[in-house]
Amino acid sequence: MMIQILKSKLHRAIITEVHLDYEGSCAIDEELLEAASINEYEMIHIYNLNNGNRFTTYAIKAERGSGTISLNGAAAYKGNKDDLIIICTYAEIDQNKAKEHEPKLIYFKENSNIINEIKTQIPTQKNNVVSL
Repeated sequence: MMIQILKSKLHRAIITEVHLDYEGSCAIDEELLEAASINEYEMIHIYNLNNGNRFTTYAIKAERGSGTISLNGAAAYKGNKDDLIIICTYAEIDQNKAKEHEPKLIYFKENSNIINEIKTQIPTQKNNVVSL
């Protein structure tokens, strides 16, 4: 059986620009695309941490080293400059290979689009016990 699985994630990136009149897409610094193994024109899922918007579009290249993450066209209505977002891609793989799969997880320095760390695993979430 084939399943959809997380391929890559840019975690807590910052929107640097919004352009309503630019051809629709999300422009991402070419260095960030390469670090996350995101192809130009690949479908991306964007999750806006400031307003809860979740949507899909496609990635295009922004100038290398610029730190640019720009929402363009209709996507410009889904976020504002300085909003925190998560950008994810997914891949279809055989379920039997899921345990071997290692996504590219890109984490940024606080308040920037400068890469701080690259991981291949998300830590197991632990329940917080709250006593009243």
